[in-house]
Amino acid sequence: MAQQNSFDIVSEVNMQEVDNALNQARKEVLTRYDFKDTKTTIEFNDKEKVVTVTSDDEFRLKAVIDVLQNKFVKRGIHLKSLKYGAVEPATQGMARQKITLQVGIDKENAKKIVAMIKETKIRVQAQIMDDQVRVTGKDRDDLQSVIAMLRGADLPVPVQFTNYRS
Repeated sequence: MAQQNSFDIVSEVNMQEVDNALNQARKEVLTRYDFKDTKTTIEFNDKEKVVTVTSDDEFRLKAVIDVLQNKFVKRGIHLKSLKYGAVEPATQGMARQKITLQVGIDKENAKKIVAMIKETKIRVQAQIMDDQVRVTGKDRDDLQSVIAMLRGADLPVPVQFTNYRS
């Protein structure tokens, strides 16, 4: 019986780094002159993984989101992990936007990844397991080829490769 090798394709976000980035962004907004005397807030719902940014107007809202994106990038959080909601009006003429952190690979993107792997004709099997994709095969080189192909692909979600077993 030949030995099966496998690895998992996941899309994870380090929540500690998200927290650090949010705190840094809040500090910068408090100290910046262009945000002086504004009612700008950055809130985070840990259960739903949603960042809510509120500011006096849409222009300032965009500036806060720009600060937030810079902090996320510096902390190693991929911007593809962020899904932006529509800018909506809030109380007292303010503007609000919700940004959802995408954790895990949704079914639609998992199917795309499996299809991409099948198209390569590399002798491996890919299966969707909850919010990740498991790739198994006999030859380690085949698995390495799949990882290399996925790293080079422009996927709609950031992916990491975990649980490499041989």
